[in-house]
Amino acid sequence: MLKEVIVVEGKSDIQRIAQAVEADCIATEGFTLRAGVLEQIEAAYNKRGIIILTDPDTAGERIRRFLSKKFPNAQHAFVAREDALANNDIGIEQASPEAIRRALARLHTQTMTSSELFTMQDMVAHDLTGCPASAGRRALIGDKLGIGYGNSKQFLYRLNHYGITREEFNAALRDDQIS
Repeated sequence: MLKEVIVVEGKSDIQRIAQAVEADCIATEGFTLRAGVLEQIEAAYNKRGIIILTDPDTAGERIRRFLSKKFPNAQHAFVAREDALANNDIGIEQASPEAIRRALARLHTQTMTSSELFTMQDMVAHDLTGCPASAGRRALIGDKLGIGYGNSKQFLYRLNHYGITREEFNAALRDDQIS
């Protein structure tokens, strides 16, 4: 049983999480985030800690950003987009139990101050922006680092705010023979 409570978007996500790990979950029920749901999340955050595991899509990222601001010490887990895609739908409910366990094994806590270790020059130098294959490369490296997929700006933000070291970044590049 995980100590932390996993925050997901919907009831189908909770069912899928139950197939992967033993954990308590709270569903945000989309971006509505009713007062009662926020109170539940806040209580879990204060007593046990929370892990934010939202869908790797625009709505999921919007919910993640909102919750990150409200709960700055929350941990974050990311399922890769390709691991959350099935039946013409993307979401945690589509991910395999193994993909969910992999995401939960690589938790990150967002820092409010940027390490400023990575710059847009790093993104360009490693073809993570500005070329046709950039989106795929960000998805691949984001999965290796456990920070998920993001557009160029989001990806750079995550590199600098989720405690990624230069060594981890370089290892992810090497692992996939990306330079």
